Amino acid sequence: MATISELKDASGPPPLAKMSNKAPTEDEKFLFVDKDFLNSPMAQADWAAKKLVWIPSERQGFEAASIKEEHGDEVLVELADNAKKVTVNKDDIQKMNPPKFSKVEDMAELTCLNEASVLHNLRERYFSGLIYTYSGLFCVVVNPYKMLPIYSEKIIDMYKGKKRHEVPPHIYAIADNAYRNMMQDREDQSILCTGESGAGKTENTKKVIQYLALVASSHKGKKDSSAGELEKQLLQANPILEAFGNAKTIKNDNSSRFGKFIRINFDVTGYIVGANIETYLLEKSRCIRQAKTERAFHIFYYMIAGAKDKLKEDLLLEPFSNYRFLSAGHVQISGQQDDELFEETMEAMNIMGFTEEERTDILKVCSTVMQLGNIEFKKERNQEQATMPDNTAAQKVCHLQGINVTDFTRAILTPRIKVGREVVQKAQTKEQADFAIEALAKAIFERLFRWILGRVNKTLDKTKRQGASFLGILDIAGFEIFEDNSFEQLCINYTNEKLQQLFNHTMFILEQEEYQREGIEWNFIDFGLDLQPCIELIERPNNPPGILALLDEECWFPKATDISFVEKLMNTQGSHVKFAKPKQLKDKTEFSILHYAGKVDYNATAWLTKNMDPLNDNVTALLNNSSSQFVQDLWKDSDRVVGLDTIAKMTDSSAGGSKTKKGMFRTVGQLYKESLAKLMTTLHNTQPNFVRCIIPNHEKRAGKLDAHLVLEQLRCNGVLEGIRICRQGFPNRIVFQEFRQRYEILAASAIPKGFMDGKQACCLMIKHLDLDPNLYRIGQSKIFFRTGVLAQLEEERDLKITVIIIAFQAQARGFLARKAFAKRQQQLTAMKVIQRNCAAYLKLRNWQWWRLFTKVKPLLQVTRQEEEMSLKEDELNRAKEVATKFESELKEITLKHTQIVEERNALQEQLQAETELYAEAEEMRVRLAAKKQELEEILHEMEARLDEEEERAQTLLLDKKKMQQQMQELEEHLEEEEDARQKLQLEKVTCEGKIKKLEDDILVMEDQNNKLLKERKLMEERIADFSANLAEEEEKSKNLTKLKNKHESMISDLEVRLKKEEKTRQELDKAKRKLEAESNDLQEQIADLQAQIADLKAQLAKKEEELQNALSRLEDETAQKNNALKKIRELEGHISDLQEDLDSERAARNKAEKIKRDLGEELEALKSELEDTLDTTATQQELRAKREQEVTLLKRAIDEENRTHEAQIQEMRQKHTQAVEELTEQLEQSKRVKSNLEKAKQALEKETSELTIEVRSLTQAKQDGEHKRKKLEGQVADLQSRFSDSEKQKAELGERCSKITVELESVTNLLNEAEGKNIKLSKDVTSLSSQLQDTQELLAEETRQKLQISTKLRQAEDDKNSLQEQLEEEMEAKRNVERHVSTLNIQLSDAKKKVEEMTGNIELLEEGKKRMQRDLEAANTQFEEKASAFDKLEKTKNRLQQELEDTLMDLDNQRQIVSNLEKKQKKFDQMLAEEKSISSKYADERDRAEAEAREKETKALSLARALEEAQDAREELERANKALRVEMEDLISSKDDVGKNVHELEKSKRGLEAQVEEMKTQLEELEDELQAAEDAKLRLEVNMQALKAQFERDLQGRDEMGEEKKRQLVKQVRELETELEDERKQRAQAAAAKKKLETDMKDLEGQIETANKGRDEAIKQLRKLQGQMKDYQRELDDARAAREEVLSTAKESERKAKSLEAELMQLQEELAAAERARKQAEAERDELSDELASNSSGKSALADEKRRLEAKITQLEEELEEEQGNMEILNDRLRKSAQQVEQLNNELQTERSTSQKNESARQQMERQNKELKAKLQEMENQVKSKFKSSISALEAKVAQLEEQLEQENRDKQASAKSMRQKDKKLKDMMIQLEDERKQSEQYKDQAEKANTRMKQLKRQLEESEEESQRATAARRKLQRELDEATEANDTMSREVSSLKNKLRRGNEPSFSSAPRRMGGGRRVMEDASEEDGDSQNDFNGTKSSE
Repeated sequence: MATISELKDASGPPPLAKMSNKAPTEDEKFLFVDKDFLNSPMAQADWAAKKLVWIPSERQGFEAASIKEEHGDEVLVELADNAKKVTVNKDDIQKMNPPKFSKVEDMAELTCLNEASVLHNLRERYFSGLIYTYSGLFCVVVNPYKMLPIYSEKIIDMYKGKKRHEVPPHIYAIADNAYRNMMQDREDQSILCTGESGAGKTENTKKVIQYLALVASSHKGKKDSSAGELEKQLLQANPILEAFGNAKTIKNDNSSRFGKFIRINFDVTGYIVGANIETYLLEKSRCIRQAKTERAFHIFYYMIAGAKDKLKEDLLLEPFSNYRFLSAGHVQISGQQDDELFEETMEAMNIMGFTEEERTDILKVCSTVMQLGNIEFKKERNQEQATMPDNTAAQKVCHLQGINVTDFTRAILTPRIKVGREVVQKAQTKEQADFAIEALAKAIFERLFRWILGRVNKTLDKTKRQGASFLGILDIAGFEIFEDNSFEQLCINYTNEKLQQLFNHTMFILEQEEYQREGIEWNFIDFGLDLQPCIELIERPNNPPGILALLDEECWFPKATDISFVEKLMNTQGSHVKFAKPKQLKDKTEFSILHYAGKVDYNATAWLTKNMDPLNDNVTALLNNSSSQFVQDLWKDSDRVVGLDTIAKMTDSSAGGSKTKKGMFRTVGQLYKESLAKLMTTLHNTQPNFVRCIIPNHEKRAGKLDAHLVLEQLRCNGVLEGIRICRQGFPNRIVFQEFRQRYEILAASAIPKGFMDGKQACCLMIKHLDLDPNLYRIGQSKIFFRTGVLAQLEEERDLKITVIIIAFQAQARGFLARKAFAKRQQQLTAMKVIQRNCAAYLKLRNWQWWRLFTKVKPLLQVTRQEEEMSLKEDELNRAKEVATKFESELKEITLKHTQIVEERNALQEQLQAETELYAEAEEMRVRLAAKKQELEEILHEMEARLDEEEERAQTLLLDKKKMQQQMQELEEHLEEEEDARQKLQLEKVTCEGKIKKLEDDILVMEDQNNKLLKERKLMEERIADFSANLAEEEEKSKNLTKLKNKHESMISDLEVRLKKEEKTRQELDKAKRKLEAESNDLQEQIADLQAQIADLKAQLAKKEEELQNALSRLEDETAQKNNALKKIRELEGHISDLQEDLDSERAARNKAEKIKRDLGEELEALKSELEDTLDTTATQQELRAKREQEVTLLKRAIDEENRTHEAQIQEMRQKHTQAVEELTEQLEQSKRVKSNLEKAKQALEKETSELTIEVRSLTQAKQDGEHKRKKLEGQVADLQSRFSDSEKQKAELGERCSKITVELESVTNLLNEAEGKNIKLSKDVTSLSSQLQDTQELLAEETRQKLQISTKLRQAEDDKNSLQEQLEEEMEAKRNVERHVSTLNIQLSDAKKKVEEMTGNIELLEEGKKRMQRDLEAANTQFEEKASAFDKLEKTKNRLQQELEDTLMDLDNQRQIVSNLEKKQKKFDQMLAEEKSISSKYADERDRAEAEAREKETKALSLARALEEAQDAREELERANKALRVEMEDLISSKDDVGKNVHELEKSKRGLEAQVEEMKTQLEELEDELQAAEDAKLRLEVNMQALKAQFERDLQGRDEMGEEKKRQLVKQVRELETELEDERKQRAQAAAAKKKLETDMKDLEGQIETANKGRDEAIKQLRKLQGQMKDYQRELDDARAAREEVLSTAKESERKAKSLEAELMQLQEELAAAERARKQAEAERDELSDELASNSSGKSALADEKRRLEAKITQLEEELEEEQGNMEILNDRLRKSAQQVEQLNNELQTERSTSQKNESARQQMERQNKELKAKLQEMENQVKSKFKSSISALEAKVAQLEEQLEQENRDKQASAKSMRQKDKKLKDMMIQLEDERKQSEQYKDQAEKANTRMKQLKRQLEESEEESQRATAARRKLQRELDEATEANDTMSREVSSLKNKLRRGNEPSFSSAPRRMGGGRRVMEDASEEDGDSQNDFNGTKSSE
């Protein structure tokens, strides 16, 4: 479970119970748990000792028992109630929770989550009067069957604004939680109340509505009685719906027989603004039949009991027993009077706005429903047909419904039914008639209920305020399992499946969020998917179809029955997991579904009829045409009713009728499925709150709870399902601190001493406890446990505590016993001592010597007198010493006293200074308050003047309205002409409808023709087969002749029609051509008018700004313009309609021609066939004659129809010509208007010529702005360098960048669209250019106003500085006065000291002591008084400091706002930096690619060098080879030296072979290197291609990004256009308000000047006070002289001191009076300074805002100009968008200029206000004594005006904020555009560089390829040469070998012949080559031998 509150400690009190320990009140008893019972240690000990568990019980569901023995799977338990022992299976036992968890408020907190614990908790709470209990997300409510005092306003106040865990469970807590979540999270909420009938769903929904009506009522604090009407209506909607939708059942006296979803809409502030109610599954069958003790709907009983005589006569009411549909008669409900409730419902209807007529109509419908039951039918004797012997009831019904009796009886008894294409009257049986009447009664009541609901929704839907969010309350029946479950139960259970799935899904989401928040690993299971198979079984549309889909499918089949439906269901869904066949089939229509709450057996009898809900369509048609408008409204959709023909096809199985077309009607299942889907979507979009209502018993007894019934409901309601889900996770969770506090005792040694984090401590504890890791999870703030773990820990804790307490008790008892033993021992010894003393006294008592001793002992003291005297003397000496000590101490005390007196005087001086400060501050405050009151009165006067101005404005508005009325009259005249045209069009449409009907008839005739052709063919076949049957042939021939006549007549008619239609079409073509010509003229005129209108728009805009007096005239002209546009549009629409009509006529003509051709062909075929088939018999000729007569008759009829048709067409033509004439008149009028507009145009052209001159001057200003822009660019660069440190916020900016890219995509799309619209916008460019000129003028005015504002701001700052200087001077003067007073006090204290020193003689020490004591006491009292005064002063000082701090806080807030703005600017700069970093990344990547290319180039060069080196080596080898050849030739030529040089030849051969091998290896290496070079070249090519692709992708991405940004810009441009329009409207309003406020501001400025004069007077009074202080100083000097005279004598000084003290008192009083006067002056001064400070602060704030705006405007202007230039270079598209942006910026500037005008006007008004204040002050000075009352009134008016000024300031601040936002948006967009431009340029540069690099690389590659080709050619040459060299070498070796052989043989002639052979040339070489192998071997042999 998610959001489950943590477990509380067992000792912790519940919420709100902690407040007091006093006895709970009556209402608290039913809300709070008694904690004394919970915390009882007896129960805890009992639970721990007995090992209590739950075992199943038949009577109580579950009983408590204790485990005694365990034997395998069986357990022996002892019942707790009667100590009976029972053996139970181990699996049946369920764990019991500790007593800590008894009566727990949230059952999800139970450590043992099982059915027994849930039932026990509910039972315990129910018996304690606690009916509300939480179970995780659920709130379970058990019906108490009595009224509880927990729904009062006191309880509502208790739950208002509280969280769920702070208050006990209640429906108010759920409602308040939903309401608060809706307000805080702005998320729609829903409360789902489900349960059985009688469980209290409706009551709880009422309580929710009552709570919301009180908490969220929109009339709080208002005095008018009309307020709160909506809440009253919302509460009164319930009685109406209960009267018509509730009834008495066996379980419930007021059972809702329908489900409802009440949707209450709230506005942003949380007030109710409207409501809407939707209903589901009304039990309409209750109208016609009920059980014995049950009632029909309440309204029937209310109406009969409560209707008065007149109403009874109107409604034709009868007693209860006369109505057959009220089967049980009058069933009374205890404690309920039907007549009173009738009055209440009527009153509720009145409140809901039902009229008297509507109420009577509703009651008439109810009366007809009851009267329908009294209609009786009987069977006829020999037939099944039904009859109506007595039609009195039918007459009453028809009277009430306003229909004809005979038509009604005919519709019931013999209704008309459509069979195929024919309509037949079919007689009804008695059963069918009864069924039709009952169905009609049900349908009437259902439609009435729907109408009432719609009417209620209409009154509750208040469209004045828009609802921001809503709270929905679903009151629907819970899951039901009856003995006989029908279609209604399936629908209810289907809804509950969906609702349970919603609950499981939300629970899963919340659980997942909790685990994710705490970081717990858990395999997430979506429990909502468990219910999906069952839902799919019911609602699946196909593959395979579900139950509802199969039911709908069967409804379309004609022969379908309920049994066929069930069989089909068995075949398709038989293998489904949730589908089952019942074990004992009572009926063939039974099947079962396995729901989440259990298996439900359904009986499908009459499901098809219930699903189709058929009605007698004849009766519905009658009701639709009723004389009563109300009845007609009820039966509007009678065409969608399932009629009798579909039912007839279904029942009549023998009929071979075709299947009804799908889509003809909607079934009940389809409609319910759709409504449920809508409901579920709304619920899925809300945050749900679940309330489950439970019925405790069926006897309606309070305090009784049937366990099995409650368990069944918990299962059906899904509470146990929720507990099952709980068990899967970790439902018990405790905060670390609580876990440690409660269970640290179990692992005391594991936790070290000292501080430790709660999480670490808990980990150590759990390690010590050795818990299974699967049983717990440790989160971030709490530990999660599975079910039962906490119970185990509680047991261990109890065992540990019992051990500890036993040990503690043992120690305590031992200590007490030892203490008692020691006490007893002491008592024993004392007793022994007492006994011993008593015994001794008894012995001595009678001894004579003891008596003598007792008598003599007192006489012995006489001898001790001397000793006593000596002792007394010692005491005297000691007393003297003490006296001396006291004297010394006295001296010390006197010194201390003097010091204290000095300190006291210093404190007194400080106190006086503080009191003076305090008095001054208070006087200033009083003066300021008085001044404030005066200003308020002046403001009130100003408001009165404002009201007068408003009245004048209203009179002007009335004049304007009169002018508008005149315009409206003209418009009405035009509309009348349009109505006439529309009537003509309607008549044309009716004619077309008739034509279509005739065409349909033709089609019908064609169908009949086809049928007859088929029959003719059949007849021909029969004639061939049965030639003998002449009679049959004659009949067939008759049929054929009939067909022929018909076709001939049809053909002739059609030919005539065709001719006529051709004529009419020709005429229409002519008319059309005329109209087209006229329409073209009109369009040209319209285009001219539009162009003129565009020109007029610009001119009007100029005149609005320049001529404010002509505003009303301009508005009239714009209204005329709009009317002209409307007329033009209407004319265009009319022309388009005419064109459509012409097209339709052409199409019809083509169709008719096609039909004519087809008919002609068919005629020819028929003629040929008839000529072949017809014999020339007499009978046939007669038949032909008859048919010809029929044809003539048909021709005449067709001629008549054609004549009427022609007449209608002529009428249409006449009307058309009239319409054309009217249009021509309108055109003439428009031409006149055009001429007037042209005149105005000429006047405006003159004005435009003047404005062009001003535009030139503005262009010069623009150039200056560009220079400024360049400077600011440098500043921007500096700022970018500053904000480079803010790289930490890259992640956020990345997200923003992604969002911006998305927005850019949309902007690019919009730009593409805008390109298409540019052609249209080109026309508007001319008008916008004129607006541009206006805006430029406004810009100039704006700059002037800026300069004015800056000068004013400087003046205000100078005033502020001067005031501050004056304040400082006053403060210095005040300090000087305080210093003088302190000096006087010091001098007085000095005088007192000297007096005391003169009087300090030794003789008068005692008197001095007394005086000192008195003085000390007086000083203490004075000190206390001064201390209290000082405290007061400190308090005032603190208060002033707080005020100072508040002002400082306001300053800080302003600074924070400034810093926030700077941060935003930094963020934008960061975005720029990021974009730059991205571009740098791309540049780095490009550099890397270039570096790689360079590396590869270097490799290619190295390879080329290697190739060159190989070529050089090859050349060297060739040279060596040539040299060797030369040597060989020399050897051969040298004949004589052959033998000598053999060894040298061999050596040279070996060297050559080695060189050849080396050459080969070098060649192979060169080939390898060449291959590597080719591979590298290929890689380079591939890399280059990849780089190309990558660059192309990047470029495409950037282009796309740019396009997206363009689209976003266009979007924002459009938004700015709308905002500009709004600001224009506000500007007009501000201009109107400005005029009113100007006069008031003058008055206020006068008042301000008077206030300044008052300030000057206060300064004068301060100076006077300073003079008085100087006088007081002089008097103090006199006092000093008196002090010197006092020093002469001590006595006189004392007297004079007293007189001086008296004088001092007087002086203090005078000082206090002076201080009061000074304080008043200072208070006035402070008031004035505060006012000035507020004005200055307001001015400074405005100045700051102005400066910011100016800076932003300048920046924006510069950036805009830059962007325009850059976009022109970049793209033509961007140019167009930049133009649009410029236009919008110009409009913005116009708006800013207007706002600045308003601000300047406001400043002027402030000046006027100051002047007015000055005048008022003069008036006050003149007439202060006479007219105090008038002054007070003026002050009140001034206060009102000040309030208005404040409001205006607020409005201006708001407008300034909006302007700032727009500026920010524009700035952002411009920055983005600039970034995009820069990026695109960078990418273009990169692309160009890449292209150049690619070209270079390509060239290099081509060069390398050429070089490689050369190298390969050279290699091939080398190979060839090598081959030749090898061949040559081989030949040489052969020759050498042959020479060797010859040498060996030693044949000398061979030597002589050798030269000859050599001379022979090549031949000898060839011969030698043949003997190569042998010679080689011989050579080797000779070598070895040698």
